[in-house]
Amino acid sequence: MLSRSPATAGFLLRSLLQPRAFSSSAAAAPASAKEGADGKLVASVLFERLPVVIPKIHPVVYAFQEFSFRWRQQYRRQYPEEVLGKADARGKGDYHIDYVPAPRITEADKTNDRKSLQRALDNKLYLLLYGDTYGAPDGKPVWHFPEKVYENEETMRLCAESALKSVLGELDNTYFVGNAPMAHMAVEQTESNVSSFKRFFFKSQVVGTTKYHIRKCKDYAWVTKDELLEYFPENKDFFSKMIIHIR
Repeated sequence: MLSRSPATAGFLLRSLLQPRAFSSSAAAAPASAKEGADGKLVASVLFERLPVVIPKIHPVVYAFQEFSFRWRQQYRRQYPEEVLGKADARGKGDYHIDYVPAPRITEADKTNDRKSLQRALDNKLYLLLYGDTYGAPDGKPVWHFPEKVYENEETMRLCAESALKSVLGELDNTYFVGNAPMAHMAVEQTESNVSSFKRFFFKSQVVGTTKYHIRKCKDYAWVTKDELLEYFPENKDFFSKMIIHIR
């Protein structure tokens, strides 16, 4: 067993007896408490509907796939005609049904009905509300996400669920992705009597339905990412980075 010198033992003893400093020191505690007392926390929900149909292939990608298919065809093995004939004869009985795909362009697309989920089927849609919200300039109605000021909920995720439930009435056809927020922003107020606050964004998705009864707002819209950025020109860069959309 290794022996320690009296000097080393004394140093270890003093380090254990002295008060230890952590990342939040006692001097910084009053400032942190003051920030928590003055600034509010707001839970916002990015409620999205995933694409219903496969997005159209980009012309460059389609040309490459066509080239690859033709290239592979010249090296494929030719099967006997009797084998191919049996394959062609399948599915031609009384039970055979001709499949007709549904149109990609719906009536909602033609009329630009943004209250309908039956539009932009090859794209993601996001729910926006128009009405009163926390921190709006002069208390005027603005476009915003479903949100709620944090009060006494156990977690911010539960606060976000409460925000969405107040709009939809129930959460049966929703799915929250994870417990942690996907992003947050510090809102500095200059045109409102409300103090600065922090907004945390949680993602939730539409599950098993094509219609919701939206309430507690003056208007609402289901919009694509490009359309959503038009509603928030001052935060366009932030939402463009927050909403990762790969088509």
